[in-house]
Amino acid sequence: MSTATHDSRTTGPATGPLPVQRRRPDVVAPPRATARQWLALVVLVLPTLLTSMNGTILSFALPTISTSLRPTATQLLWVVDVYPLVLAGLLVAMGSFGDRIGRRRLLLVGSAGFGLVSLLAAFAPTAGALVGARALLGVFGAMLMPPTLALLRSVFPDGGQRRLAVAIWATGFSAGAAVGPVVGGVLLEHFWWGAAFLVAVPVSALIVVAGPRLLPESRESAPGPVDLLSVVLSLTTMLPLVYAVKGAAEHGLTDVVVASALLGAASGVLFVRRQLRRARPLLDLSLFRVPVFSASVAANLMGIFAFVGLLFFTSQYLQLVVGLSPLAAALHLLPSMAATIATGLLAVRLARRWALHVLVPAGLATSALGYALATQLSGAPEAGLLVAASVLVGAGVGLAETLTNDAILTSAPADRAGAASAVSETAYEVGAVLGTAVLGSVLGAVYRSHLAVPAGVDHATADAATQTLGGAVEAAGLLGGADGAALLASAQGSFAAGVDVTAAIGGGVVLLAAVVVALALRPRAGR
Repeated sequence: MSTATHDSRTTGPATGPLPVQRRRPDVVAPPRATARQWLALVVLVLPTLLTSMNGTILSFALPTISTSLRPTATQLLWVVDVYPLVLAGLLVAMGSFGDRIGRRRLLLVGSAGFGLVSLLAAFAPTAGALVGARALLGVFGAMLMPPTLALLRSVFPDGGQRRLAVAIWATGFSAGAAVGPVVGGVLLEHFWWGAAFLVAVPVSALIVVAGPRLLPESRESAPGPVDLLSVVLSLTTMLPLVYAVKGAAEHGLTDVVVASALLGAASGVLFVRRQLRRARPLLDLSLFRVPVFSASVAANLMGIFAFVGLLFFTSQYLQLVVGLSPLAAALHLLPSMAATIATGLLAVRLARRWALHVLVPAGLATSALGYALATQLSGAPEAGLLVAASVLVGAGVGLAETLTNDAILTSAPADRAGAASAVSETAYEVGAVLGTAVLGSVLGAVYRSHLAVPAGVDHATADAATQTLGGAVEAAGLLGGADGAALLASAQGSFAAGVDVTAAIGGGVVLLAAVVVALALRPRAGR
């Protein structure tokens, strides 16, 4: 089947409520989807479930990973960061690669690789090996997402059915995020931390088996050449910059941190200049000249920044400070995931009455309010307050993300809808990286500055306690007695203080983003 075209007649103004569209009588209606096409949608939703579950399950496995593999604070952050970092750096390149070899083929290769590497991650013997496996997961994960939207457009030529299919596809992220903690909690109650990675194996296998039977092949008839230099520049931009953010928080402005920041900035400049000069760029930067597009990408990024940043410390707080089991902690986060799904579905109805420049900032502001609640956790351990905060953050993200994803696609010209999709997915992953890197680094710095290790504790034990909260909990158990109790109390209090500071910074950043996006999306005369 040939690549589907974007139906510009069915899209409304990017900044206002969507009007009711009527088809002209002389236009032949596209074919309606059959039961086979709806089954194909199930296959296309599976990659969204796979990628979102991968992140949330890992968040709940962090405490047991930190006690089993004993990673340093930097290694623990890299376990989380390296997957979305590599994935984000390769998304645009993989989208172009799928245009050349076939999008279904790329999806099947990515699914098979993701399942096999998940096995390697599950049995990683060291923290370094786990980081390496997560990096490989990022490579294969980048093959999963770009083909799905392009294939979805091919499967659903009817505009109305396609919009419904895209909405269902998008809810797969929230559904996976909701199911992931529960599945992870059950597994961690009965098995070792590696079981969290094994969940991906049967899902990947189902895509590999069902994909060839239900999905059509789709590719561009005359794609441009793959620009390997641009791929390298995108990676050498993101990796050093994120490392610099984390390194500055942990070690200050060392020579390595400054060099990393300069390398990332220089690579970024070269990447942008190369894209502007090429007739067929890897990333079409002219899309960012459309105000609605650029503002929606920024809002998309900041929404995920808020959501992932909160999730990073929520699971650890519930398990290691409040004292909940992994399953109980996961159940405490279900209301947040439900709120994300509910507001995402509600966004379509709200968009009929209110404009984009009202709803998207309102979603970001709701997330900022949730962060404001999370600044009150340094007193007695309180699960209910954190649940309420996560519900507000999730509700705001669900509202903003649904609308911005739609705006990114509809504000781009029809012949560049594929590039717009890749930018949207890249913004999602960059937001996930920054949410963990920035807020996680701030949390780690505050934790270490507040922690008081009892006198007489040996250097190795003290070092383990200062690296992560999980390390401190294990060290306190080994010490026992008064020293162990004192170390545990100090570690839990230091972590809660770190959450207060981190939440205040996160809320301020998201609130500032809400103001900027509101101004950028505001309708102007002649636009």
